Amino acid sequence: MSNTIQQLSVFLENREGSLDEVLAVLANNEINIVALSLADTAEYGMLRMIVSDPNKGRAVLKENGVAAMLTDVVALRVPHETGSLSRAMHQIVEGEVNVEYMYAFANGNDASAVIKTDDPARVVDILKGSGFDVWEASEAYVANITM
Repeated sequence: MSNTIQQLSVFLENREGSLDEVLAVLANNEINIVALSLADTAEYGMLRMIVSDPNKGRAVLKENGVAAMLTDVVALRVPHETGSLSRAMHQIVEGEVNVEYMYAFANGNDASAVIKTDDPARVVDILKGSGFDVWEASEAYVANITM
């Protein structure tokens, strides 16, 4: 198992209400958002999310006319220690893997960093080989849901 997880990405029109529409579709279909990043340009926004059921999320968005895609990412467990993220990133750089973007979320006793790279499986190997841990899909998709 590669330990990568699936990120749900949505291109948003840069117009009032487009984010609300996407969030409503997910909520109405009982899809929980675990982590979210929203970036924008003048023309569009890029909404990236870790959700409770990425395949269902993509399907229900498509049914509602919203283009969405799934991307393999790595969710690094970041210990609450000064410099821990720096050490992890240093290992990735030493492994000569390019980080395209990342965003973070809190998760109980841990923090987590969602990392998009050109070689996610290699990043998992690098991180685990350096003493770091990553979320498996079964954990990541329910990270902030009270069981």
